[in-house]
Amino acid sequence: MPKDAAVEEFAGLVRTLKARDGRSYEALGRRLSVSASTLHRYCSGATVPEEFAVVDRLALLCGADEEKRRALEAAWTEADRARRRAAEPVSTPVPTVSAAPESTPEPSAPEAPRAGPRRGAPAPLLVAAAVALVVLALAAALLGHPTRTAPAPASTAPGRTAAPLPFTWSIGFQLWEGGCGHTYLVDRAPRAVAPPPVAADSGAWAGTHGAVHGGEALVRITVQGRSPSDAVVLHALHVRVVDRAAPLPWNAYRMDNGCGGAVTPRHFAVDLDRPRPLARPVDGLDASGAEVRKIPAVSFPYKVTSSDPEELLVSARAAGCDCRWYLELEWSAGDRTGTVRITDGGKPFRTSGTRGRPAYVHDSAEGRWITDSDSGQTG
Repeated sequence: MPKDAAVEEFAGLVRTLKARDGRSYEALGRRLSVSASTLHRYCSGATVPEEFAVVDRLALLCGADEEKRRALEAAWTEADRARRRAAEPVSTPVPTVSAAPESTPEPSAPEAPRAGPRRGAPAPLLVAAAVALVVLALAAALLGHPTRTAPAPASTAPGRTAAPLPFTWSIGFQLWEGGCGHTYLVDRAPRAVAPPPVAADSGAWAGTHGAVHGGEALVRITVQGRSPSDAVVLHALHVRVVDRAAPLPWNAYRMDNGCGGAVTPRHFAVDLDRPRPLARPVDGLDASGAEVRKIPAVSFPYKVTSSDPEELLVSARAAGCDCRWYLELEWSAGDRTGTVRITDGGKPFRTSGTRGRPAYVHDSAEGRWITDSDSGQTG
């Protein structure tokens, strides 16, 4: 199938950047925190990244100027739209049902005259009742009677100032371990579940199936300052669990059993089953080369500028709960301080345990989902 023109144009710009830099896919991927195979898929047009942040970092790494970066972002926007269109399920058209022809009304008796106001309820009494209701409403407003409104998740904490943030940030939430290992919980029978998508299309696949992250959710936060000299200090990352319930009684579908390699420079582990979960820094792994290299854990604070961004990878695990949660990132810049609330598009993230749930893997040869026992992977 020929590639979409927008995807091909974007891939051509990425190839030009890579060729101008001269480094190998592995060397560039290590700097970008993606595997060499993933970067190659970007250059070939086989995959369009879900976020522009990784492409922007490639442009900065390869010395692209502001004009080329804007052109690259415009090309990525069009390619991303094409990717989303291709991932959308084709809806079956609903046949149009023509309305039945109107029947000619039969002659009816003359309409009786409408009754006027009842004599026993004079209009002045109705007016007085309406005035009394208005007075009560005004009194409630003046007394400051509270209104119960469900708080909506905000993108930032109440302490944020009206001025623009001194940094930009973006997240990736539909992430898989190593680029292809992940488990989703889906409330559907195997025959009603589509084959596993490529990692770049995982968001559309999960949305179509109403899938919930099973056992673990990965959230990648990319933070970049706006100034090359005035650093922004990142002080802490807090975890807020807003709801706990029993794990979902749904089927577990494994996308793959892990593959490829990637870099996780700032890795944080979160145990959502604990009463007060913490984002604990742990060692990361660089598996993009011939040998796996351990990256020692580094605690807060971090500093970011326009030329020195940071990438934080949060691994939130749940075994005994269906947990909804979000993150708060504390920052300061000069005399300014604030907290950014990090959510899934305004909604809490969601992770549910998979213990005891039927687990399925996809048999590509037969084109169907099979259980571990069917695949011979029991135990």
